[in-house]
Amino acid sequence: MKKLLYSFLILSSATLFAQQKNPAVKFAVADNAVGTIELFNAKKNVLQVSKVYNTPASLPQSLKKYSSVFTKGVTEYKFKNGENILDRMALSNMNAQYNLPADNPVFIEGYEFTDTSTMIYPEIKKRAETKDYNGKKTLFIYTTE
Repeated sequence: MKKLLYSFLILSSATLFAQQKNPAVKFAVADNAVGTIELFNAKKNVLQVSKVYNTPASLPQSLKKYSSVFTKGVTEYKFKNGENILDRMALSNMNAQYNLPADNPVFIEGYEFTDTSTMIYPEIKKRAETKDYNGKKTLFIYTTE
């Protein structure tokens, strides 16, 4: 009985560890679209840091919808000339590219985005795959190779 219990505990621990969100990914926002700090730092010639919010409670109303994703805060960027020159795409359109229903949630680095009208910068996608999640095909986007 003890062996069975220990086996179950080890299997459960491994499963939980595998499902952890990628701590290296730092999400950021520019022009009400989600990207990564890595992407925005690569575009320093057109972007500048506007404000850093350290906790979900400090998020302005326009970013509150992301509070479940930005649990450790977020950096907001602004375009220097006021014009967004980066491509943006709604998660519903990303779903359509993979022949999935537009309203399916999308996971980005383990974080679930249920609002598929959320805009992202598609440049953050290094790879993507569809997996079965809760009985339906779901898009998983990864920001690293």
